[in-house]
Amino acid sequence: MKNWLRSFSTSSRALAALVTLLAALFATALPAHAATWESSDKWGTWSNGGYTVRNNVWGSGAGAQSIWANSYSNFGVWANHPNTGGVKSYPHSDRNVGKRISSLGSLTSNFNVSRPGSGAYCTCYDIWADGTNYEIMLWMNKQGAVGAIGTRQTTVSVGGHSWDVYRGSNGSNAVFSFLRTSNTNSGSVDIKAVLNWLRGQNWMGDVNVTDVQFGFEITSSSGGLNFTTNSFGVSYS
Repeated sequence: MKNWLRSFSTSSRALAALVTLLAALFATALPAHAATWESSDKWGTWSNGGYTVRNNVWGSGAGAQSIWANSYSNFGVWANHPNTGGVKSYPHSDRNVGKRISSLGSLTSNFNVSRPGSGAYCTCYDIWADGTNYEIMLWMNKQGAVGAIGTRQTTVSVGGHSWDVYRGSNGSNAVFSFLRTSNTNSGSVDIKAVLNWLRGQNWMGDVNVTDVQFGFEITSSSGGLNFTTNSFGVSYS
């Protein structure tokens, strides 16, 4: 009887430890609160308030990633991508604009994020013009071994921020990257001013602004990391 009780007690402790471990692992993979929408599909997509939220796990060698959203403005991901090179995903919220620069009275955006202090990623805008002919990236912060496409051109203050500007191509389209000279987790940006600066350099013309996207371009997040957009919005006239 004593041996049976001892065996039962040991098994019970082992089972309890396993349940605790599984609960902890499950908790890290999901938001701490019940979200309006969730998806673990790498192409998971949700439309809300005139915006589109996407999980967008597009890179090779990607690991697991799950996205949640309460609105287009409040969303986040848990991502566990290996510590290897190359972008794995760009979870984001997207607003279609569909106007030429000259016809825009204004084009501004604001954001507020909570982000991890490890991994390799940037928190960035991805602005598309003339369909996918031009890609304009605004890096608001960066972490780890990440870098922009192309070569550094200059440092400029425009749109409310100071940036190191890079110009290059990904083989399919022109890419202009504005890397903020110091990291920030919140703020606003005058996107039209940035676009007008590019026009002034004769790097592009009076292009049609197709979409303004905002999210996290993740290269690695080994072990699982949480990225949260507390608020985000795009305004134009």
